[in-house]
Amino acid sequence: YQLGSILNTSSRPLTVEQWHEVIRTIQHGALENDPAIPVLYGIDSIHGANYTRDSTLFPHNIGMAATRNPSLVKRAANITAMETRASGLRWNFDPVFDVGRNPLWSRFPETFGEDSYLVATMGVAAVTGYEEDGLDSVTAVASCMKHFVGYSDPANGKDRTPAYIPDVVLWEHHLPPFEAAVKAGASTIMINSSSINGMPVHASRRLLTGVLRNRFGFEGLIVSDWEDVIRLHTRHRIAETPREAVRMAVEAGIDMSMVPHNFSFAELLVDLVKSGEVSEARIDTSVAIILRLKMELGLFENPYAEEAAATNFGKPEYRELA
Repeated sequence: YQLGSILNTSSRPLTVEQWHEVIRTIQHGALENDPAIPVLYGIDSIHGANYTRDSTLFPHNIGMAATRNPSLVKRAANITAMETRASGLRWNFDPVFDVGRNPLWSRFPETFGEDSYLVATMGVAAVTGYEEDGLDSVTAVASCMKHFVGYSDPANGKDRTPAYIPDVVLWEHHLPPFEAAVKAGASTIMINSSSINGMPVHASRRLLTGVLRNRFGFEGLIVSDWEDVIRLHTRHRIAETPREAVRMAVEAGIDMSMVPHNFSFAELLVDLVKSGEVSEARIDTSVAIILRLKMELGLFENPYAEEAAATNFGKPEYRELA
């Protein structure tokens, strides 16, 4: 299938050396394809490089926000970037820009709290810490602001459940942090798994293209959350078939689908293009965005774990800061 990305990992942390072997195996296989395009590997290093053994761990965002210290958040993010990149990984699904308006939400600790100004300030500090050295640097990773938008205010407080948010509340509280993240140069964005006022965000052209692309000017990569394209059919039931779910998500603005366990997205999207229901031009737009990110991260120059990056793992000063 010439996969372009692999996202997340098993339930246990690997050593740096084990990660290097994983990346070496994946990239070796990818580069045997024609054309030879390296794989972009993404991971949830959300409070330190928590999928690598012996990495430096920091408090979750709610604890970091309590410090009211953006420079501390930035430094912790930079250390996380260095230890993640040292593991051979160059894309981090962090920081969370969700505004914690519902304290019952099970993932509240991932937020920087309930105030949109504080969330924006701390989130931008994290984005800067991850990316300011330049994506081709061995001390940086591509950040991913998430989860656009309104994920953290579900009506019943449970994860991945519907939210009912008036537009005035959406624009006053939930959207400003994401606009700040776009202005700060965040490279990628992950989408809200749920729905707002009955419309799943993965199918909302108004939010993904109208607001995010056109109004905020975001030019980076838009990735779905876990298995959320197919859920337009299986959970939200606004798509009559899995095929229609793929069409709706792509036309709304999704560039990359996070699909576990099967290849349905690729198969259905190829069929949609062949039938003319999705244009080749639409695919070209997303492919260009994905390839540009891979180039900016230096994957075409060296897709493997970088020796210079590996020297930045586990320094004593990291533990002192933690």
